[in-house]
Amino acid sequence: MVLLVGIAVGRALVFLQAATLGYLVWHLFQIHQLWVWLRHPKTITPVRFAGIWREVFESIEDRLRAGDARSIPKHKPRRRPKPKLNWVVKQFDKSVSGLSDAAVLLGQDDEVEWWNTPANKLLGIGRGDDRGKQVTHLFRHPEFIGRLRKEKNWHKPLEVPSPVDSNTWLTILVVPAGKNKRLLQARDSTRLHRLEQVRRDFVANVSHELRTPLTVINAYVETLLDRDDTKALPWYPILPKIHRQTERMEKIVGDLLLLSGLELAQKQPRQEHVLVAAMLEVIREEALALGTDLHHHIEIDAQPGLGIVGNSRELRSALSNLVFNAVRYTAASGKIILRWYRDDQGGYLLVRDTGIGIDARHLPRITERFYRVDAGRSRETGGTGLGLTIVKHVLAQHDAVLSIESVPGHGSDFTCHFPPARLFENGNQPPQGKIA
Repeated sequence: MVLLVGIAVGRALVFLQAATLGYLVWHLFQIHQLWVWLRHPKTITPVRFAGIWREVFESIEDRLRAGDARSIPKHKPRRRPKPKLNWVVKQFDKSVSGLSDAAVLLGQDDEVEWWNTPANKLLGIGRGDDRGKQVTHLFRHPEFIGRLRKEKNWHKPLEVPSPVDSNTWLTILVVPAGKNKRLLQARDSTRLHRLEQVRRDFVANVSHELRTPLTVINAYVETLLDRDDTKALPWYPILPKIHRQTERMEKIVGDLLLLSGLELAQKQPRQEHVLVAAMLEVIREEALALGTDLHHHIEIDAQPGLGIVGNSRELRSALSNLVFNAVRYTAASGKIILRWYRDDQGGYLLVRDTGIGIDARHLPRITERFYRVDAGRSRETGGTGLGLTIVKHVLAQHDAVLSIESVPGHGSDFTCHFPPARLFENGNQPPQGKIA
């Protein structure tokens, strides 16, 4: 038909070329549509094919349907049922109950939501009606209740007797466990507690036994030193050495007894109202006498009416140790500053010196018993290695903490931070019941 039209108008070749090109374009379009459909036969609706392409499309579609039919099994296999939530919970509870530590899950208001089997033995939590009750109603230890309310995440464990058996000691830790929940863990630490008690008793008993013979030896040595007729004897020069070492031993024994008393004492120290400014003045005079030949400049900047509620003897021992350490480790003509002040966070006692300083690697251990940065220098200056240990324990008895900043060659800052409840000012003394 196209050829006849071309012959009629005298352009047969042009019309034939145009018809061939159009036919080729039509086939290419059909192939493209088929390719698109084959890529997604189940999601794309096929276009209407024409000519031979309709037959090709229908043949392919029939084969695809036959293949799908063969791939579908006559009987679908039954899916394995998923484990139910309560089964998973039971398995978890069974696993956790095998642990020797007690575990209690606390809700937003510290109510008991879940516990394992050891919780009943160690904490007395495990009856059916315990669920939903606040844990502070079931475990009423004052220190536990105080820390639970103040600290969301406990960084240091608490050692307290078990509410079930007072002879059983527990180490308790409370940590976050998901959104608005916490996990209470309690471990039986009775054996470690008894070992620590044995150590404390041993140190206290040995110190008491040493005190009497040391006192007798020192008394005889002092008597001989005071006699004029012994000075001519050949062994007289050794008496001052015996005297110095005996005094040093007596000081070590005294510090050990004081430390043992602090460790064995109740958490609540004796309630006295101590004016710190007046105490610092006395300690300053003692420090100047200790370093008579060093000519230190000791400056006091203290609020006169600001004081601490606590044990006067213990506080004086702690402050004396801090100031005397500053004297021992500060060179001649050095400066020592004693500051006592308060802000909204509590009271601060700062002891700053221009001494030799402390290397950073020693700071984590400096409050350990008998730990010395420089053992030789400590013995020369009369240190026992127990001063900062006593400071740490006295502050703990008064709910206070010690922080240390030091740069070798540039001096040190020792800061005692007392909570607001431990302070009184200008005669306004806090009620004793408010002291934690």
